[in-house]
Amino acid sequence: MQQVSQSAPLFESQLRGLKKIHQGKVRDIYDVDAEHLLIVTTDRLSAFDVVLPDPIPFKGEVLTQISLFWFAKTQHMIANHLSALQVEDVVADSRERQQLAGRAMVVKKLQALPIEAVVRGYLIGSGFKDYRLHGSVCGIDLPAGLQMADRLPEPLFTPASKAPAGRHDENIDFDAMVALIGREHAGEVRRIALDIYKFAAEHARARQIIIADTKFEFGVDKAGRLMLIDEALTPDSSRFWPMASYKTGISPPSFDKQFVRDYLESLHWNKKPPAPHLPQDVLARTSDNYREALRLLTA
Repeated sequence: MQQVSQSAPLFESQLRGLKKIHQGKVRDIYDVDAEHLLIVTTDRLSAFDVVLPDPIPFKGEVLTQISLFWFAKTQHMIANHLSALQVEDVVADSRERQQLAGRAMVVKKLQALPIEAVVRGYLIGSGFKDYRLHGSVCGIDLPAGLQMADRLPEPLFTPASKAPAGRHDENIDFDAMVALIGREHAGEVRRIALDIYKFAAEHARARQIIIADTKFEFGVDKAGRLMLIDEALTPDSSRFWPMASYKTGISPPSFDKQFVRDYLESLHWNKKPPAPHLPQDVLARTSDNYREALRLLTA
């Protein structure tokens, strides 16, 4: 099983020897050289597209270790953005390396495709709302009478366009994806995303986890070769449900940040910055959920 360290939570990384070129909701990205980037996964957590003020202990390490696990298990299906360089090859300061332990990876510079490859295996979230209104999910017709959290007859590929910071991604159909990235890459992304989901769902099910849905990101190298980038099949990019507590008709308990969302929904907060602080018990419970997902998946 992958291990996480006992380091203090990291809200924001600070590296003197490298230039930070992007700070996302969770990840800090540094320029290494003409061919490489350093991605640092912090313990920040966002909910309703707002970064919360309190880091979740161990979260960044869990996300990184789960991604590395899946990159290794799926490399026979598609190449990924990992490079041969290690963190110690690009960060000289030993104290800074200690800050990054278990939560950083050196990756190849690629051209990210402007879409998210979403695969849904179960009827939940915006897919269930779509189904109740139209009897379909993202324009794909489904049988009548399905309940919330029902397993779909077949996994659905429902891409989304990547929205600018501060805005929600928008579901698009396959033709719109073709217009964005070309027919060849669109077909390849759809096939690979579905194949990886089915492969990962089988692995997870054997370990008592249901992967209800997930999203992948892809990039291309200078030769136009497709690669898996960003993160892969983590509790941030997927819905992970414990099989022991799964049932239809409700939104099942999960190993992701749903516990935080539920807490925030109980407050009188307008879902705009600044976000409220989280109580210690919510921080601890969320951290435990993330670590349990790592333990079960990689045991």
